[in-house]
Amino acid sequence: MRSLHRHAEHHHTERIGWLRAAVLGANDGIVSTASLIVGVAAANASPASILVTGVAALVAGAMSMAAGEFVSVHSQADTEKADLAREQAELDKKPAAEKNELAAIYVTRGLKPDLAQQVAEQLMAHDALSAHARDELGISEALRARPVQAALASAASFAAGAGLPLAVTAIAPVSVVIPFVSIASLAFLAVLGALAARIGGASTMLGAWRVTFWGALAMTITAGAGALFAGLV
Repeated sequence: MRSLHRHAEHHHTERIGWLRAAVLGANDGIVSTASLIVGVAAANASPASILVTGVAALVAGAMSMAAGEFVSVHSQADTEKADLAREQAELDKKPAAEKNELAAIYVTRGLKPDLAQQVAEQLMAHDALSAHARDELGISEALRARPVQAALASAASFAAGAGLPLAVTAIAPVSVVIPFVSIASLAFLAVLGALAARIGGASTMLGAWRVTFWGALAMTITAGAGALFAGLV
């Protein structure tokens, strides 16, 4: 019998876990930190106050992103764990019914009933829980929830994103800090959006435009809010 050799393929779904957390973190880091800096600068704050605001935004934002992502993804992981435990119990109590259920899924995907039964039987003989997790519950190894990985990716990417407008603030003259930070941050967002889209296999132009538009809107609104309270600083 001739052995089957699987050729190597790389799919974008393999990156979806860390890509989502990294892009979300970096995008939030740039937008929130740049918006705060622009808003505080619009309120005629001192250069030291603007820098302190940026540093505080970086630290607080990174910790908030890590905690939020960990809790969110951990909840997903708990749900997956409970579903797998429930499925294992069903497999232990009613293996024949579970095999028929798996075969029915393959029939809906286009296999003939006899072949579907054979496929279900062989897959369950190899790893019954994995077969049901993948084909019945939609849980695969590539898409499994990983709370620690997501939290670390979010925190690191937020800090990296926030560091960009903060660095521009540190070197820009105070009289032009708003246009410098705004333009630089929009450029960073455009690059980030295009890069994320390319990694994910989507349109780079659309990805760049989407994050740039929302970043510009956030900074404009925050600058307006800061300008309203200029006399209080």
